[in-house]
Amino acid sequence: MSQLNPNISDTRPVIRQLDEGAINRIAAGEVVERPASAVKELVENAIDAGAQHIEVVIADGGKTLIRVRDDGCGIAADELPLALSRHATSKIDGSDLLNIHSFGFRGEALPSLGAVGRLVITSRIAGEDAAQITVSAGKISPIRPAALSGGTVVELRDLFFATPARLKFLRTDRAETQAVTDVIKRLAMAEPFVGFTLRDVSSGGEGRVSFRADAETGDLFDALHGRLARVLGAEFAENALKIDAEREGFHLTGYAALPTYSRGSAVTQFLFVNGRPVKDKLLIGALKGAYFDFLSRDRHPAAALFVDCDPHLVDVNVHPAKSEVRFRDPGVVRGLIVSALRHGLAEAGHRASTTVAGATLGAFRPEAMPTGPARVYQMDRPSQGALQSAYQAQAPGFAEFGAQMSARVEVVEPTEDGPPAEALPLGAARAQVHENYIVAQTETGMVIVDQHAAHERLVYEKLKHQMAENGVAAQALLIPEIVELSEGDSARLLEVADDLARLGLVIEPFGGGAVAVRETPAILGEVNARAMVLDILDELADQGDSQTVQARIEAILSRVACHGSIRSGRRMRAEEMNALLREMEATPHSGQCNHGRPTYVELKLSDIERLFGRT
Repeated sequence: MSQLNPNISDTRPVIRQLDEGAINRIAAGEVVERPASAVKELVENAIDAGAQHIEVVIADGGKTLIRVRDDGCGIAADELPLALSRHATSKIDGSDLLNIHSFGFRGEALPSLGAVGRLVITSRIAGEDAAQITVSAGKISPIRPAALSGGTVVELRDLFFATPARLKFLRTDRAETQAVTDVIKRLAMAEPFVGFTLRDVSSGGEGRVSFRADAETGDLFDALHGRLARVLGAEFAENALKIDAEREGFHLTGYAALPTYSRGSAVTQFLFVNGRPVKDKLLIGALKGAYFDFLSRDRHPAAALFVDCDPHLVDVNVHPAKSEVRFRDPGVVRGLIVSALRHGLAEAGHRASTTVAGATLGAFRPEAMPTGPARVYQMDRPSQGALQSAYQAQAPGFAEFGAQMSARVEVVEPTEDGPPAEALPLGAARAQVHENYIVAQTETGMVIVDQHAAHERLVYEKLKHQMAENGVAAQALLIPEIVELSEGDSARLLEVADDLARLGLVIEPFGGGAVAVRETPAILGEVNARAMVLDILDELADQGDSQTVQARIEAILSRVACHGSIRSGRRMRAEEMNALLREMEATPHSGQCNHGRPTYVELKLSDIERLFGRT
């Protein structure tokens, strides 16, 4: 560089103590990133205060107004100035920074908000009069009496007016409003027994309610299911599987959607640790790992999962925003999530999401209504051409015409022995159309099965079961391949050497940072060992675990299953079709193919009748 660093001067720098206002504005830069951050901190304070209903009012995306009203325990009048002091909190006593049972504990939110905006706090505790305190750009006004029935009202106006540079980094009002809504929804999922209301008054007056969730009742799972139906929609609730598992002090609960109810992005993945919404790479990686055998790379699972444990097993004091956590034993947590989700998916059996049937019905288009006067629905007088066609159809040649039609569809006669097949989940096969789709009749409707996709999944599951029982055969390399790595990468790779060996990849230390690849999975054939090792290291660095080898092995099994399954275009006999349906009912995950697409569509009789206007 030809120029000196402008931050370096010829004079000796002098250490000085920053004033309280500057300290609070610096802290606000970490805690309050945007209006949604302020809403998050204020709503969490309301939840910690024991509120049963919380109302949030915003204007202009929260830039000009944020008002949070709750019916919690309130703040005593003489404690209001202390609440605006940094690191003053009622959540912890400071003796144990790991034993945290509340959302907030750092004591930075209120002073940070008061340093960058105009903050007014009005509160009342039981048995005392209400009081109000105001702070603007860090300047606190004296306490004064106020009128309030109970609880606390925190009003924040003109966010970042004291730091105008921060305003330039805010997005449009619509984007900021959406961010606030997302924060409220996440907290609403974390607290199903608390009511939430979000109101936008940007247009003046009472405004409009953009989100509302009343307090749920019942046990935890019923309340959570109702809250998820309200926040994520009824379709998620209908296609979600109940998750309840425990391992070594960690308890996992929540709901995870079927693979056929997947999404194009990860926006419907919600993770909580001890009730706190978090965005943790370990948990996201575990969720992805649980579904990687059922979804293609461009699809993402939908889930709302809650990990509960002793506070000493997790550190939530990693970041001022408290959105990241660090587990004492991350391997246990990851294993719990993967095993619990896979167990839940296996228990779902051949079930596919209800949205598949909805999409199928949506594909049917009613006939376009003719323009002009309304049509009278009565039998029209047949034309001469129609009469002639009817006469020909009734002629002796009609039998030959009918034989040609029946050749296109293979009609299956029901079996007489045993219980009626229509009572079974996938019913009794009645026909095969286009030599690829099996049409089956159930007691409540009909099922259409993609024979190739369904059999491909069945063969794939058998191959995986055989591999799990017999292990993965390894092929020894004539000359071990030496891969040079840094000492840190080598240590990280050798930590998972036993797991890789079970999958047929055997590695050993070779001095310094080098490792020797002795054996590779035989099913993969000739592989680039160095490239595979580097891919595994990338996954370990990003997610803390690697599925590279297992994913490649199962990709081979998937291709073998594809080639070994019933091909499209093959005509099947009645007993073959019914045998396929029975095997699907007995095989887990048979509701979707190896890429997450549905293997069958179920149409209820009521929906079919609605298509034809019979209801």
